[in-house]
Amino acid sequence: MYMHKKLVIFTDGGARGNPGPAGIGVAMFDETGKTVMATHKKYIGEATNNVAEYSAVILALEEAKKMGAEEINFFLDSELVAKQLNGEYKVKNEELGRLFIKIYNLRQQFSKITFHHVVREKNKLADKLVNEAIDEKN
Repeated sequence: MYMHKKLVIFTDGGARGNPGPAGIGVAMFDETGKTVMATHKKYIGEATNNVAEYSAVILALEEAKKMGAEEINFFLDSELVAKQLNGEYKVKNEELGRLFIKIYNLRQQFSKITFHHVVREKNKLADKLVNEAIDEKN
């Protein structure tokens, strides 16, 4: 398997109803952000939008490790989650706190990770994967 030291990853999570049926999407690109290296989608059951957003980042980190990534530029359309992962906002929700700790531990396996907030229009592929995951389950 070809190793990719640097990846650009777009993640998204969504729930219909919040909480409701939820899915996650991960679009992994080469370091230029132009070539799709892999996509992942998964139905995660009943969850909130924020739990889905965090779950997408966890899946992305696990998959990036398998690809041999050392540096990752993440792009999320959840400003809350991006700011929490960057330490700008505190995590007050207990369930999100557990997911935050899991991400923190996974982050230790990489040399550099950045999290950026993007508008939803710039996150179309990951958003499409979320909807496919939910649609395929229902």
